[in-house]
Amino acid sequence: MQPLIQLNNITASYDNNVVLSNINLEVFDSDFIGVIGPNGGGKTTLLKVILNLLKPASGKIIKHEHLKTGYLPQVNTIDKQFPITIKDVILSGNYATSRWWKKPDKELRKKVSELLEFIGLENSHNESIGELSGGQMQRVFLCRALISNPNLLILDEPNTYVDKSFEASLYNLLGELNKDMAILLVSHDVGTISSMVKTIACVNGGLHYHPSNKITNEILQSYNCPIELISHGHVPHRVLKHHNHE
Repeated sequence: MQPLIQLNNITASYDNNVVLSNINLEVFDSDFIGVIGPNGGGKTTLLKVILNLLKPASGKIIKHEHLKTGYLPQVNTIDKQFPITIKDVILSGNYATSRWWKKPDKELRKKVSELLEFIGLENSHNESIGELSGGQMQRVFLCRALISNPNLLILDEPNTYVDKSFEASLYNLLGELNKDMAILLVSHDVGTISSMVKTIACVNGGLHYHPSNKITNEILQSYNCPIELISHGHVPHRVLKHHNHE
């Protein structure tokens, strides 16, 4: 089976500052990969490489000819003052595969309505993006990532601004979406995602792939990933320790 995307010995840097070295990763159709690691470890840089936002300093990226990517960024990267409606934000996710000046057809408008109904904003098509809370905006950008029917969905800390009432629905939806698409989920919340994802990639200058969602402190330490799992009842939390860059 050909992977949707394959990273071969990728090194990525900003100017002369190397952030990722010799990265190897394959993402297949039904994968659900949790990407973890400390701040500054290179998780965002990895996403930029996959999304063609950063050209690798070396290495090779091989993409399936039918790869179609949906991307949910962190909300704090969005300008809330930009004058655009909720409906148009969602539709903008389809512009890469359609003529942006063409009026949305009936099927596309129906899909927008269905997505808005799911996130509880079915009566808000024409509201400004600036009127939304952080959690509501994250929901809208999830719809934007899904409008083009991607076969790879990439999410960068999706629960950062999502309210708790929607968080469970979000994770349930991701489980359903994974039946039809691969998912790459970046998160600091190791305890939460470990029960959802199928495999784990620890990114900390390099990338260590663990072909299971069973993560222990011993595994994280062996991967040079400075994260501890601490259980409180049924919900594990995480603590970031000091990391010695050697």
